[in-house]
Amino acid sequence: MKRYHVTTFGCQMNEHDSERMKGMLESLGYSEAPRRDQADLILFNTCSIREKADERFIAHLGEAKRLKNEDPTRVVGVGGCWAQSVKEEVFARFPFVDVAFGPGQVHRLAEFLASDSLTAQGFFEFEGFTGHLPAKREREFQGWVQISVGCNCVCSYCIVPSTRGREVSRLAGELVTEVEALAADGVREVTLLGQNVNSYGRDLPRDKRVTFAELLELLDAVDGVERIRYTSPHPKDMREDVIRAHAELPSLCEHIHLPLQSGSSTVLKRMRRTYSRERYLDRVALIREHVPDCALTTDIIVGFPGETERDFEQTLEVAEEVGYDGAFTFLYSPRRGTEAAALPDQVPHEVKVERMERLVELVQRRARERAQRFVGRTLDVLIEGPSRTDPSRLRGRSRHNKVVNFTGLGSPGEIVDVLITGATSQTLAGECSLVATAAC
Repeated sequence: MKRYHVTTFGCQMNEHDSERMKGMLESLGYSEAPRRDQADLILFNTCSIREKADERFIAHLGEAKRLKNEDPTRVVGVGGCWAQSVKEEVFARFPFVDVAFGPGQVHRLAEFLASDSLTAQGFFEFEGFTGHLPAKREREFQGWVQISVGCNCVCSYCIVPSTRGREVSRLAGELVTEVEALAADGVREVTLLGQNVNSYGRDLPRDKRVTFAELLELLDAVDGVERIRYTSPHPKDMREDVIRAHAELPSLCEHIHLPLQSGSSTVLKRMRRTYSRERYLDRVALIREHVPDCALTTDIIVGFPGETERDFEQTLEVAEEVGYDGAFTFLYSPRRGTEAAALPDQVPHEVKVERMERLVELVQRRARERAQRFVGRTLDVLIEGPSRTDPSRLRGRSRHNKVVNFTGLGSPGEIVDVLITGATSQTLAGECSLVATAAC
């Protein structure tokens, strides 16, 4: 039996695509190898959103070249957004790569492996969703569901539209059927994926069009699914019906990831984000009104071209006012082929680093303050496995998407009641409550 090894870089969509790659390969008779040097097929699922992901991937690719030299029969494949973004150069720069494919071409990997051709091949046109392929899930009780692919936004720093194409939504009936199948297979928590989930359905024929809020309602009605999450929405499309769904649908979790990117309307305009600071704060106020206990997380880019000290201070002001439960913060790095890469007034690296330090300190302080609201409460926690820092304890996740390390009994996939006894900016600590489920 041939063996494969997949290395994944980037976002949840890439994680989902990798699960589909693994499921497809196992349907072809491959088995997973724990290490790269044990594999007949070495695959990389790449990201091209940030420079660091590129650098990490290319370092790993160097090892694949060495292993290929040791055994020329090994197959090296590169998929995902990076492969799509440099499609004309992959084989010229890395002649040891056998197959390269974009995010919409995962299924063509099977075609390549089943062919008799020994020539390098590249597949880069969007032809279908990876959601149609079999999956090998990392956790049996959690599943990704791709509701759309591509993006119609034109953010000046983002390469996604050129790597994943225009937005294409899957039919609601097809998604309900997929979630029903996941529930029948033991999945308790489903995460819906799309570059802009809350613009879902706008490209569908009028007689089959369903809004994102309506899709959430349809999936909430599926027996067996106890938690629904989604990522990522766009602030410009965050409508009141979706926010109300968080208050009204039992399975929809009390967590919204709402990317800010910058607290300065001037910078947001330069980013082509199509919302202002005021519009963003209005959406936050609406969320707080309808779902007061909702956990809010975000993305923030530091040092976008032309960002002044006053612009950055406005970002700090928004972060202070909102009080995020967590944030992914990034130093701006130019992506070739994007408008922002050619903008004047690039911010010096040392200025970006200094601003980042101030932002991280503020975000962590506010997250730590926000987390104190959970102390003394009993939360539903979905067990994911042993704690990463103390194997004698368990690790799980609350409906607010907070990691919880706790003492007690239970198995991965069980939902238990945990009394929260402590909180940091990143995690909660607790113990199984006296009124907890029988698993404790």
